[in-house]
Amino acid sequence: MATKIYVGNLPFGIDNVKLQELFATAGTVTSAQVISDRYSGRSRGFGFVEMASDEEAAKAIEMFNNKEMDGRTLVVNEARPREDRPADGGDRRGAGFSRDRGGYNRN
Repeated sequence: MATKIYVGNLPFGIDNVKLQELFATAGTVTSAQVISDRYSGRSRGFGFVEMASDEEAAKAIEMFNNKEMDGRTLVVNEARPREDRPADGGDRRGAGFSRDRGGYNRN
């Protein structure tokens, strides 16, 4: 069974291919994805790697957690399941303009 690994504090110059090549030294990589900003396309500094087996995932975590890469200390651990978020992006009370609380044109 494949195990998904979270990789944080990645250097911003790393892409999916480089991430896969790095983790291939620990075992068989099923997938590697650097998460990027949806608007700018720049790396957000973290990603996910899926290893073919639990043993290879444990080896990768041991090899790369707290390892320095391009001046940044990697954070590598088993990924947690994604939490469900509201479709509207969350609770936004208090953020924004309210018609009944003033403004510059009160007429």
